[in-house]
Amino acid sequence: MKKRRNLLKKVKGFKWGRKKLVRLAKTASLKAGAHAYVDRRLKKRTRRALWQTKIGAFVKKEGLSYSKFMGLLKDARIAVDRKILADLAVNQPAILKRLIAEAQKNVKSQDQK
Repeated sequence: MKKRRNLLKKVKGFKWGRKKLVRLAKTASLKAGAHAYVDRRLKKRTRRALWQTKIGAFVKKEGLSYSKFMGLLKDARIAVDRKILADLAVNQPAILKRLIAEAQKNVKSQDQK
């Protein structure tokens, strides 16, 4: 009884018979767990893609491409991750503009040396 009760608690809210019939609930629970495992990993991939899109859209207005901007940051040895850059692009664009200018200035000064 305890196993069945715990299983049915786990599948509460599922559609059709999968929420109340034990045989269907078992397979539904198993598949839900498998999808949850995979999707926890996919979430990281989709978040990074979203950050890249936000940064790319902002940088495009400044006349750069995403890849050129990331290259500038790397050459200027400015280590800011994409999550922070995306947040700056949305919430504090003035700071990101200054960061772009700083990266371009640092790269130009390194080229002259």
